[in-house]
Amino acid sequence: MSAVDLSALSAIKDSLTDIPGSRFFSSWDFAAPDPCSTFAGVTCSFNNRVVILSLGTGFSDSPGLAGSLSPALYNLTELTQLILFPGLVTGPIPPQLGSLTKLRVISLTNNRLTGPIPTSISALPYLHTLDLSSNRLTGSTPPGLTRLPSLKVLILSSNELSGELPKRVSAELFHLDLKKNNISGPLVASSLPSTLRYLSVSENSMWGPLNGLESLSELVYLDVSMNQFSGPIPASLFFNPTLSSLFLQRNNLSGGLPAVNSEGPTFQPSYGEGSIVDLSHNFLTGEITPVLAGVETLFLNNNHLIGAVPEEYVKSVYSGTTRTLYLQHNFLSGFPLPRGLALPDTASLCLSYNCMVPPVGLSACPASAGSQLSRPESQCSVFSHHRSMD
Repeated sequence: MSAVDLSALSAIKDSLTDIPGSRFFSSWDFAAPDPCSTFAGVTCSFNNRVVILSLGTGFSDSPGLAGSLSPALYNLTELTQLILFPGLVTGPIPPQLGSLTKLRVISLTNNRLTGPIPTSISALPYLHTLDLSSNRLTGSTPPGLTRLPSLKVLILSSNELSGELPKRVSAELFHLDLKKNNISGPLVASSLPSTLRYLSVSENSMWGPLNGLESLSELVYLDVSMNQFSGPIPASLFFNPTLSSLFLQRNNLSGGLPAVNSEGPTFQPSYGEGSIVDLSHNFLTGEITPVLAGVETLFLNNNHLIGAVPEEYVKSVYSGTTRTLYLQHNFLSGFPLPRGLALPDTASLCLSYNCMVPPVGLSACPASAGSQLSRPESQCSVFSHHRSMD
């Protein structure tokens, strides 16, 4: 190992310590003849330069490391991967990381790092993955970060980041996770890359309509829950053939579900095994359409939906395709039971607190649904009157 790298590792070790119960640094004997083969977490190149540094073991029974990250990291000039496993490491992310131009992976998760994300990281031309999740980072996302030419995975969730999303995300990201921060402002889908497959901004303070999401045609997973988004749900979200996980719950969304033929006379959305859609705790109105029939786990509870549940949903539950169907706390008036068929043991169906009495033994609800089986007649008559006037 080069003297420069050995000196850098010595400074890194001096700034960190094993939490009692961890033995990560027990193998770091600087008198050893070949640190490249004996130091835990160190991988060297053919010319004995450090190319991968994994601090901590990553094993679930290891408490991890404490201390801080040394600026001496910048002397590991051949480093391609820097990984810090969960522990109690505090202090800032050294801005000197921006000088390590060969870095492809930075993963510093589940510690207690503070301060802003260094803008210097925005100068790393080969950075593919940046995961700084579950720390105590503050400030906004550096705009240059989302313009990195090689960046594909950006995970900044569970921090204390604020401000709005960057105005331009030119990096061809596959995975963008910003959940559990203090991010505000609108979600401007047109500024996001069409390459996105995973997008989560849940549990922030974002607002405005969900416009332009049809441009994200590769999405498999979308979570914008627990914000203040409003307006109708774009029909394109229901007709995206790749989207199998859709979380829009606990917003201020309104309007109704689209008809199945809204995107063409013969197009029927197809949801597979493991699909999940959560539209609960919004202000959705109108009758339920068959557009979400076949979703394995479906939450439509706590809205203002009316009318009878379409037969397509009933058949999907009784066939075992839909395993969870929560419809409680709406204004629904019927659930057409198939004759002679028993509800599968795997099914979880909740119909309570609607404008009907749930069939005996049929409704299995969570405790949050409450104990009232149906709504007071006075609440339901308002909807009945409006429908009779149509």
